[in-house]
Amino acid sequence: MKIAKKIAKWLRDIWAQLGPPRRLRIVRGDSLPPQLPRRDLVLARDDGEDWCVGMRCPCGCGHVIELLIIAEAKPRWDVSVDAKGRPTLTPSVWLKKGCRSHFWIRGGRVHWC
Repeated sequence: MKIAKKIAKWLRDIWAQLGPPRRLRIVRGDSLPPQLPRRDLVLARDDGEDWCVGMRCPCGCGHVIELLIIAEAKPRWDVSVDAKGRPTLTPSVWLKKGCRSHFWIRGGRVHWC
């Protein structure tokens, strides 16, 4: 079983680097929709104000990650999008529970720590 998990992780890592970059989808409202896309990030925007970014954990565990981007939040993240529509998040995302993933999103790609 350990070999199958290693192969699955290797395939996910290859797909993350060679597959299409992640995109940023914008939804209306101050909260995330109940269903998130498999790869893309979702930005909740209400009346021109950005509230949070959501995504599924890139490790494949299925955990929903919600990151606050409003100025008053602590901790908070910043999201930017390049000319090709690829998102970048700062700082890194580090899950303290569950799968304990730690990664950056830069130019629509996951970079593992």
